[in-house]
Amino acid sequence: MAFLRLLARNRLALAGGIVMAAVVLLALVTPLLPLADPDVTDTANRFKPTFSEGALLGTDHLGRDLLSRLLWGTRLSLAVGFAAAITAATIGAAIGIVAGYFGGRIDNVIMRGVDMLMAFPYILLALAIVAALGPGLMNALIAVAAVNVPFFARNIRGITVGIAHKEFVDAARLSGLSDLRIITTEILPNVVPVIVIAMSTTIGWMILETAGLSFLGLGSQPPQADLGSMLGEARSALITNPHTSVVPGVMILVIVMAINLLGDGVRDALDPRLKSGALSRPRAATTVKRDGPVPAATGAGLLEVQDLRTEFHVKGRSYRAVGGVTLNVKPGECLGIIGESGSGKSVTALSVMGLVASPPGVITGGAVRYDGEDLIGAPYARLREMRGRNVAYIFQDPLATLHPLTRVGDQLIEAIRVHRPIGAKEGRAKAIDLLDAVRIPNAARRIDDYPHEMSGGMRQRVGIAMALANDPDIIIADEPTTALDVTVQAQILALLDDLRRSRGLAIVFITHDFGVVAQLCDRVAVMYAGRIVEEGPTAAILDTPTHPYTARLMACVPELGAGKRRLEAIPGLPPVVDRLPVGCAFADRCDRTQPDCRAGEIDLARHGARAVRCLHPVTPLREAAE
Repeated sequence: MAFLRLLARNRLALAGGIVMAAVVLLALVTPLLPLADPDVTDTANRFKPTFSEGALLGTDHLGRDLLSRLLWGTRLSLAVGFAAAITAATIGAAIGIVAGYFGGRIDNVIMRGVDMLMAFPYILLALAIVAALGPGLMNALIAVAAVNVPFFARNIRGITVGIAHKEFVDAARLSGLSDLRIITTEILPNVVPVIVIAMSTTIGWMILETAGLSFLGLGSQPPQADLGSMLGEARSALITNPHTSVVPGVMILVIVMAINLLGDGVRDALDPRLKSGALSRPRAATTVKRDGPVPAATGAGLLEVQDLRTEFHVKGRSYRAVGGVTLNVKPGECLGIIGESGSGKSVTALSVMGLVASPPGVITGGAVRYDGEDLIGAPYARLREMRGRNVAYIFQDPLATLHPLTRVGDQLIEAIRVHRPIGAKEGRAKAIDLLDAVRIPNAARRIDDYPHEMSGGMRQRVGIAMALANDPDIIIADEPTTALDVTVQAQILALLDDLRRSRGLAIVFITHDFGVVAQLCDRVAVMYAGRIVEEGPTAAILDTPTHPYTARLMACVPELGAGKRRLEAIPGLPPVVDRLPVGCAFADRCDRTQPDCRAGEIDLARHGARAVRCLHPVTPLREAAE
């Protein structure tokens, strides 16, 4: 049912499916319809026009009923086209799986044979096969299937090569399964969707190829009719009686177009990335639909986030990823945002410059002010001007954000040229200076490296250099040290701290590691279920956490040299953000929950530099602030 829903969302595919279903249904019921014999000639009534009495679509040069021949010919063409597709897919997939799975000499021998077949133009190869076997519909089917086997073999072989080296296949080998068992139980289930997609997009061409052979007199033989032979017989009367050619020609056009549209829809519906929306083309800036008043500026910092709300609208459901976040950061200050995965940290950061993918992301309320200017709903030209120049990002995985086919130096120069003109020589010198600034050794040589030639730590330094390329005022670092070992992590943190102090940068550092927060951040905001639950100076938060969630997070951190103690864990799971409970979102996991925790909205109470969203804190807010 999910497949059909996804298919129905594609209007062109749905239209193609409806038309194709109608054609197939008509072909299936053809023997039951009161039609004239398609092979009976009546030369006295030759070339009767359309809508004639007893001949709705007219007659051909031998007086045969065109409607009857059309329906029977469509039935035959569809059968041959589908049979050719199934045959080609079965043989080609078997060849591709064997070549890709075994590799080595077997792969070389098989694929060189496939390459030889692909070296011939497919229509010439089909003509050669039919010439060798003799004219006939079955021989045309064999020819069409044979010329399409290499297409399936090469595609499936490429997929199989990637699967054959996966860990689950190695585990199957180690468990003692035979090659045949591994192919049928491990490889084939992963390849079947690709085979189905390839078939759905090639059946139309196979019907067209079969019709082409019949048009040349090498397929269906008289008096048997298929769409190609009908076209071939009518070509001599194309000028004087065009309806004899138009009728089968339109049917071929309808069938091929319907199958191709339906095939595109099947491909999209079977692709898991398209199911999840991962391949949807996002807009240049996040969609803004504010449903309330815009908060007034307070001048609390260089970057000021006020009651920010960001949602994801998916299939009629609204996921409130950010549910009213307020925070600020001053020049030269580092603000840490901490919380479990899924708490809304990254979405908050991406919302600042409108980088949340739309669809499905929508900013539904609040304001984000840079030096007093509201960025929510700002024109794209203004956001593009500010991205990287005023506010820069350092992302978690530099291997995914750096272009794999471009040298790191060229990527740094491109980041500069987006905002100001710079010559090749000056740009290269600037790129080397940036790499030196992030402490990449021998920067003049490493500037010509590709990302894959660098270690994870070096790539992260390049990401930092790219963020610094235009001397921004604010850097938003989204878990930039998560995938690094502790030594490299310490170096990256020290580098960011030095850059902050030397350049006066404001840094928003997103992490789930209290150790990182303690080392780098001046203040910390703790997020849970899309909201700030506690905020304050780092030392104060670490020494006297007030919110039970903060205390439980800190209890989960192991302490070296503290002797044996139980490593705590927070029970349960974070709530689903499209069905948040009334009151405190942490209530179901909290050991201090009281009835009033579930009674209604809980505000973020402030006392001096500290703030907490809790009615029964671990430490009273007044005491913690003092």
